[in-house]
Amino acid sequence: MGIGREGKLVLPELSYQIVGACYDAHNEIGGGQREKYYQKAVAIHLDKRGIKFQEQVHVPLVCDGSVIGRYILDFLVNGQIILELKAGSHFRKSDFDQVTQYLVQRNLPLGILVRFDVDTAVTRRVLRPFRANL
Repeated sequence: MGIGREGKLVLPELSYQIVGACYDAHNEIGGGQREKYYQKAVAIHLDKRGIKFQEQVHVPLVCDGSVIGRYILDFLVNGQIILELKAGSHFRKSDFDQVTQYLVQRNLPLGILVRFDVDTAVTRRVLRPFRANL
């Protein structure tokens, strides 16, 4: 649900605004669109709210000091939240795994995964996993 180790919701105000922008985008352009159109619509609604964001952010995947690949985030919002968009009728485990990897690579606390369906936008909060030093 996006509750941190302290039992508090992580970045509640900003995430509320992000989710609102996603619902507004869906309401405006409707269901059944391609993901790239939702991305453009969400960008318009984030901007309208005065929220700072970057689109299509490239994040290197590093192994032993060498870049072996890269991830591309749909949005990095206010330098704090990864926003990943999907079009379709259901989430897959790989969608959650993807956001989790992004959070770990960028060392960010929260991701928001949004699925744009025919009828509505469905959102899920994804927290960076806690790894205790053993």
